[in-house]
Amino acid sequence: MGVMSVLIKPIITEKMTADSELFNRYGFIVDPKANKLQIKEAVEKAYGVRVEKVRTMNYGPERKTRYTKTGIQHGKTNAIKKAIVDVAEGDAIDFYSNL
Repeated sequence: MGVMSVLIKPIITEKMTADSELFNRYGFIVDPKANKLQIKEAVEKAYGVRVEKVRTMNYGPERKTRYTKTGIQHGKTNAIKKAIVDVAEGDAIDFYSNL
């Protein structure tokens, strides 16, 4: 897996922004097959920071049912994996510089 295939996109929400300011923690949506070591390496490579700790969460797909003219349509969103990454003291990631 290349660096870019592990990290899909940063999570930029109010909660994550507060976390990054207070605890030096950053959230990413990552490839569901990536393990913590791969996530750690990818973040260190991509942003040039030291990663202290990685926490991961797997989110299953959301299943939805729609009733249309042609009958019942079943659909689902993709399953995603989130990673919360603790960055070493003094290091920071700036998501807004390269958006």
